[in-house]
Amino acid sequence: MSEKKKILVGEDSSIIINLTKNVLAFENYSINAARNGKEVLDMLAKEDFDLLLLDITMPQMDGIQCIKEIRSLSEKKKNKIPIIAISGNAGNYTPEEYRKFGFDEFIQKPLNYDLVLATVKKILN
Repeated sequence: MSEKKKILVGEDSSIIINLTKNVLAFENYSINAARNGKEVLDMLAKEDFDLLLLDITMPQMDGIQCIKEIRSLSEKKKNKIPIIAISGNAGNYTPEEYRKFGFDEFIQKPLNYDLVLATVKKILN
């Protein structure tokens, strides 16, 4: 049996973290959560993940600043991690702008968990 894929969720909402964990754990993914961009970077420094779901609007360090930091890391495995942007403020940026920031995909809030699961599967398979 293959090893569980590890997903890091960078999100400040407990409700979204718990829903996301429940949906993705059902598919046998291993889920960790961070409450802001600084925690995401701290967790990435300590371990490897296969995918990152990253909220755009978070305290201390937002998702845009966080992805800039991740993409500038010297370690290839970490700076190339697939990252899905999640945001309720989609009007602030176009899909092209999200790609320029370095995101692989974008999902609009409120989250449609069928879409979240399909997008995660598409990236990890």
